[in-house]
Amino acid sequence: MRSCTLTRLKKTAGVTALLFAVTVIGPAFAESEESRGWKELFNGKDLTGWIVPEGDNGHWQVIDGVIDYDALSEAPGDKNLWTRDSFSDFVLRLDWRIKETPFINHNVPIIRPDGTHQLNADGQVIRMSVPDSDSGVYLRGTSKAQVNIWTWPIGSGEVYGYRMDPNMPPGVRAGVTPSMMADNHVGEWNTFEITMKGDRLTVVLNGHAVIEDAQLPGVPESGPIALQHHGRMVDGEWVSSPSLVQFRNISIREL
Repeated sequence: MRSCTLTRLKKTAGVTALLFAVTVIGPAFAESEESRGWKELFNGKDLTGWIVPEGDNGHWQVIDGVIDYDALSEAPGDKNLWTRDSFSDFVLRLDWRIKETPFINHNVPIIRPDGTHQLNADGQVIRMSVPDSDSGVYLRGTSKAQVNIWTWPIGSGEVYGYRMDPNMPPGVRAGVTPSMMADNHVGEWNTFEITMKGDRLTVVLNGHAVIEDAQLPGVPESGPIALQHHGRMVDGEWVSSPSLVQFRNISIREL
């Protein structure tokens, strides 16, 4: 009887130890596996690792742990915020949000699934007015390979430079057109997971694959990543859609 009791105690102790390993050690191991190969591009404190435009005068800045931009960079040339490092094949993760939309864009088209614009009975592009802010993520050092951030009804994630290029095959233009509008509301955070492999691009927005294995013919083999400036103010009024955006949790895993 005593022998059976000791056996049960040993079995119970073994199960307890196993459960401890699964609940305590297991998550730590899984977390280590998950983070392996990922590199932070933004440390949450300053713009180390980024090239601030010369003459920017503090419009790209870090506020409360996020990269904040007010679309008013005073840089005379390129106003975008570029990484110092270049990347070839990678998975890029970042959170972004549009802070506000003070500009009304009166020229927003209705974009069809094939990337073309809806026409009226006279063959003219139908336009609508939309409260708009506009930014994006440049891939491999080129603005043409830009993953858009904006408030157009088509949704963020499209690659405007390829969709609007009439020299691109119809399949390419359709491929870079979002399959759905997956954006959260203005002021709320969104998450991109952007995968570049060869000349193929996949964009997952808030858990939805809005661009899947799209071809970007002629895209450079390697280059830096940029957070896009957009917009212009004249006499205190916006005359184009401003990049009133914030970014956080930016990391990359090279493939």
